[in-house]
Amino acid sequence: MNLFPTIVPAAAVAAAGIAAWGAVAPSSELFGPAVWRTSSSRKIALTFDDGPNPPVTPRLLELFDRHSVRATFFLIGKFARVCPELVKEISLRGHLIGNHTDTHANLFFRSRAGIRGELVRCQDAIAAAAHAEPPLWMRPPYGYRSPLLREEIRRAGMRGVVMWSKMCWDWKPQPPQRLIERLSRVARLDRPHGDIVVMHDGDHRALSGDRHHVVAALEYWLPRWRDAGMEFVTIESSAVTGAGCTCSPQE
Repeated sequence: MNLFPTIVPAAAVAAAGIAAWGAVAPSSELFGPAVWRTSSSRKIALTFDDGPNPPVTPRLLELFDRHSVRATFFLIGKFARVCPELVKEISLRGHLIGNHTDTHANLFFRSRAGIRGELVRCQDAIAAAAHAEPPLWMRPPYGYRSPLLREEIRRAGMRGVVMWSKMCWDWKPQPPQRLIERLSRVARLDRPHGDIVVMHDGDHRALSGDRHHVVAALEYWLPRWRDAGMEFVTIESSAVTGAGCTCSPQE
């Protein structure tokens, strides 16, 4: 009996499944190391994708000032060029800025040159807006990595990829209470590591996306997390851990 016609399709399906897992699973190292949790259960890294967003990002900056919070913002290059003053304000207030590509492209399907262009154009846009050095960290849109990404990150002068340990499903308008309930799973002290939380202050499709529920949920949780003794860190202000690798950025 010839098993080749059966074995080959099954192997192809298995390989595709492994590649898909390696591309998007936050803790996967199939396509290179990724930062996805903090070094202590008392340390929370709040991260925000798809900005800057004029109706929402300033409200978050004011909220963070009130509670002495530092966060990490992964910005889209095309929006950074439209809102340079807001990019600069994020930096001046002591928050970390990261690269979220120039157009929010799915990098898994891009060529090497395509990935390079997305990263470099975003780097240039952020550096020009913030009048500072370009970002050292990036987050791939939709969480999709590519086997080509690691080398292009190195070529762009960045340290690596930041994923997450908690996703809040906040990218669609919704009642704040839904997000408040999801965030109740953050800041558990029964684990050796803490959370990198991914949220959204913008909408990658257009400026002025509705993210009022994000502001409202954080207004609820920030004082409660602070009262519980949690420390708010950026990706660079504390050692952070990947699956099987530890990256200890400079203070």
